[in-house]
Amino acid sequence: MSRYTGPSWKLSRRLGISLSGTGKEIEKRPYAPGQHGPNQRKKLSEYGLQLQEKQKLRHMYGMNERQFRTLFNRAGKMKGVHGENFMILLETRLDNLVYRLGLARTRRGARQLVNHGHILVDGKRVDIPSYSVKPGQTISLREKSQNLAVVVEAIEVNNFVPDYLTFDADKKEGTFTRLPERSELSAEINEAFIVEFYSR
Repeated sequence: MSRYTGPSWKLSRRLGISLSGTGKEIEKRPYAPGQHGPNQRKKLSEYGLQLQEKQKLRHMYGMNERQFRTLFNRAGKMKGVHGENFMILLETRLDNLVYRLGLARTRRGARQLVNHGHILVDGKRVDIPSYSVKPGQTISLREKSQNLAVVVEAIEVNNFVPDYLTFDADKKEGTFTRLPERSELSAEINEAFIVEFYSR
């Protein structure tokens, strides 16, 4: 199954979560899309809740099902809590860290920057959005890409960089200093449901 390319705002409203991270989708109409959206009183089954949580996280990071499941299986082979390890692995993806540093306003925008070869990791060009960044590695922009309008605008509006990253706005580069803790990741996701979903 390929990556979702449909309307992202409609999907955000369906899942009840801002997939772009801006919150604009839910702000105006905080209910499901469609004719009966405002009046829906649908009670989800246990399976429905697990599936919804999985879809929320998958669409939040913009991944297809195969990639998502592969990463989930990889998390299961690590020491520690399966769900937490999975969330941490998702957070170490290059496209996500470009977004977290504030070089792009959305994860989709960050993926595009990586795909088009604008991003360097430790001075080497990396154009794979799913590239797993290791603690201590530095993420920066190519010299030719330093003044891209979308990047300059994103840096101007960004007012928060997580504690596990350091960012130098003048050099437009950041360092992934350590692995994030679960408390620093999305509180809107209950990863236990995702573990239960794949453990059926």
